[in-house]
Amino acid sequence: MNAHIEPDTAPVLLRADQDGIATLTLNRPQARNPLGEAMLAALSEAFGAIAADETVRAVVLTAAGPVFSAGHDLKEMSGHRADPDRGRAYFTDILGRCSAMMQQITALPQPVIAAVEGTATAAGCQLVATCDLAVTGAQARFCTPGVHIGLFCSTPMVALSRNLAAKHALEMLLLGEMVPAEEAARMGLVNRVVPAGAALAEALRLAGVIASKSTATVKVGKRAFYQQREMGLAAAYDHASAVMVENMLARDAEEGIGAFMGKRQPVWNGN
Repeated sequence: MNAHIEPDTAPVLLRADQDGIATLTLNRPQARNPLGEAMLAALSEAFGAIAADETVRAVVLTAAGPVFSAGHDLKEMSGHRADPDRGRAYFTDILGRCSAMMQQITALPQPVIAAVEGTATAAGCQLVATCDLAVTGAQARFCTPGVHIGLFCSTPMVALSRNLAAKHALEMLLLGEMVPAEEAARMGLVNRVVPAGAALAEALRLAGVIASKSTATVKVGKRAFYQQREMGLAAAYDHASAVMVENMLARDAEEGIGAFMGKRQPVWNGN
């Protein structure tokens, strides 16, 4: 849909909304969709707007071109090595902005589904790992290659270590090798593998299923999931029990249980 827009004037991020699903498309294919200043700002702004948009029930994150995202814009970052502090302040700022954007995804009330074709490397792989769900085409590949250039993928490590078993995460981080789609699914980095070119369609299908549920319930559940994951076992059970009590008292739970017992479709009101 952007065939007639010159690459240097095209927006770095596209948004399309339909049936309660917001689709965000990384749109710098000529540069391999890097998470540079402009992209981070655009993603942060989009997630901020979506968080406040009650018409959005789910989010799909995809990318234009053959590369999902190559991660940080190393050319942009290297340009600051000539700064008086050799780039320390800039590196601290840009990495902080990237980390804040990743945390926006986790804090977003709506589930975010990555639809990946091609390669997702370094912070691009981190972005996939940060999304709540991920669907990948059969030809997609994933990598945290920083170790090859003397730059350990420490921030991608945060997302990887919270999604993969420790040995799988360390294998990716220490070897820096490309991981095929099927292996990524076995490791737990992605939920499912579909034929090449079908990732977006499958992600939209999953988003549609989520969009049919009570938005209030999904919001409560996503927030509770990430909160309890950082707790000890006993604290996690206490927290989850308290959440479930409040959930049971919600109107949508009353409606859903009543509909189930009455063998009818529930009518959600978002409360």
